[in-house]
Amino acid sequence: MDDRSKLLLKALIERYIADGTPVGSRTLSKASGLDLSPATIRNVMADLEELGLIVSPHTSAGRIPTARGYRLFVDTMLTADQSAAAGSPDWSTQRLVPDQPQKVIANAAGLLSNLSQFVGVVMAPRRTSVFRHIEFLRLSERRLLVIIVAPDGDVQNRVIFTEADYTQQQLIEAANYLNAHFAGMGMDEVRIRLQSEIDNLRGEIASLMQAAVQASSEAMSQAQEEVVISGERNLLSVSDFSTDMNQLRRAFNLFEEKAQLLRLLDISSQAQGVRIYIGGESHIVPVEELSIVSAPYAVDGQIVGTLGVIGPTRMHYDRMIQIVDITAKMVGNALSHQPPPGRG
Repeated sequence: MDDRSKLLLKALIERYIADGTPVGSRTLSKASGLDLSPATIRNVMADLEELGLIVSPHTSAGRIPTARGYRLFVDTMLTADQSAAAGSPDWSTQRLVPDQPQKVIANAAGLLSNLSQFVGVVMAPRRTSVFRHIEFLRLSERRLLVIIVAPDGDVQNRVIFTEADYTQQQLIEAANYLNAHFAGMGMDEVRIRLQSEIDNLRGEIASLMQAAVQASSEAMSQAQEEVVISGERNLLSVSDFSTDMNQLRRAFNLFEEKAQLLRLLDISSQAQGVRIYIGGESHIVPVEELSIVSAPYAVDGQIVGTLGVIGPTRMHYDRMIQIVDITAKMVGNALSHQPPPGRG
């Protein structure tokens, strides 16, 4: 693509984001500021359509961007100038008060939703899988219940199946050993320590402990995987969904199931800075008309979760980037200033 084509594509996408109607050659001529004839612009639009960057939604001469067109736009054409400043919130009036993590997360989701007028999502911070106490209960032959108590008193139960059958006395012996030697440690650390101590344990007890630690780690991780969602009803007023209720239904299914949303946010947490996922360009976002602008947040310098805004592909990406980026920093600051456990 030459510079002229890029400039016209940028102008077309910005006009479509602003107006929501297909952009014709005459409108594009005015929006781009280029001294080009409508015929020349039509030729360029035909080239852009052939490249899969724009498409005609019906018999109208106007064009709208495709997922591929949006991707090129957000990757190469968004500028870091102050063009979106006028529509941005006054951040001096926005704050997240250091509080219990659950409150900070809930308030952050609401803040994202209110500022964007779309859907705010926040993945709760991951905690280290630490146990204070563990117990085993024999349910039947080779079927056990593992009871794990976290330092904050949270209790998780997990049923596991073992290769060997254990008596209740063996289970008590294994639990006593774990509680005496590993209480207060993270599950990953326990797993490593068990490997080095395996020779000092009877084979069947060692096998039981390894299975229990794996199950405990999974149980505690799943208990922490929580997504807080705010503002789903905002999508009901988005005109882009008014002609396709199936897209809207799929969007609400995404919010209800949460598992796919968790996977997406987990992918986002592995990247630095703001990421944009556009529906229709991959299987990551299952709804074609949705885009997700996300960013990881860090506590005391370590990334522990992700947050973002979910809205229509026709959104002001520059403004959403600013909202998500600043909110991520605010969440990190609020959680980093938590009082230590046991203090006010």
